[in-house]
Amino acid sequence: MIVNKANLEAVFLNLKTIFNKAFEAAPSLWEKTTMLVPSGSSQNNYNWLSQFPRMRKWIGDKVVKQFEAFKYAIVNDDWEATVEVKRNDIDDDTLGIYAPRAQSAGYSAKQLPDEIDADLKNDAFAALCYDGQYFYDTDHPVAGASVSNTGTAALSNATQAAAAASYGAARTAIMEFKDDEGRPLALVPDVLEVPPALEAVGRMLLENDKLADDTPNPYKGTAKLLVNPRLTSRTAWFLHVTSMPVKPFIYQERKKPVFVQQTMPDSDDVFMRATFKFGAEARCAGGYGFWQMSYGSTGLG
Repeated sequence: MIVNKANLEAVFLNLKTIFNKAFEAAPSLWEKTTMLVPSGSSQNNYNWLSQFPRMRKWIGDKVVKQFEAFKYAIVNDDWEATVEVKRNDIDDDTLGIYAPRAQSAGYSAKQLPDEIDADLKNDAFAALCYDGQYFYDTDHPVAGASVSNTGTAALSNATQAAAAASYGAARTAIMEFKDDEGRPLALVPDVLEVPPALEAVGRMLLENDKLADDTPNPYKGTAKLLVNPRLTSRTAWFLHVTSMPVKPFIYQERKKPVFVQQTMPDSDDVFMRATFKFGAEARCAGGYGFWQMSYGSTGLG
């Protein structure tokens, strides 16, 4: 094949098609617990998270909610995955060896939000959210009091008491959260997220009629199970509220992953190293939303 600009564009159009098909076909989990927030600049400010939006009875003048003195911004990061294409392979028409690489780049690009989302959860016991506390913490400030959305109980399906002390306690905690005026938020958790090591325990808690000791299971059907293989702890587990317009985690997207290529035959890379390049680029980041919509346990007891 003659290496000229027209032929190079045809070659990379083919690779782009392969990339896009792999991107569309790749599975993803992040949407189940995380909201997509478009970004129009280098960062987004989330000071509005300091007020959980609620309707109130309108008597007299409207009450304007003031943002608390919390500052929370998510700065977009640059991401890339790049592959070199040898000019001789284009000359010799052996580009089939690059199709799997284009597929891998597309698959990886689609799963980038999953990786960002999992990093948020893996770090959530030691990473700050909008109120200056760890996302999972014992002392979130609410109306002058400290409120906890975390624990240490190991997820258990052994007995009714053990299930109540772990999953049941997390479920109750979320449903009892109140706003800064003392009104119940009326949140109902609906997703239990676990690492692979806790899949069997979680599945029994949510799907079986009976627990491990053959007693009735009061938690059957109270949530859906999400098994996340990117969770790094074998003991930590999370309970989320995902049925509302906002979700507990944020995936912020400035530039969706796209296929990019170099098609200039007279570039320095081609002259000095006889290579062209293709790959994926994106600009995005992750962050924490309302801590009230999630409960996390280290599972360490």
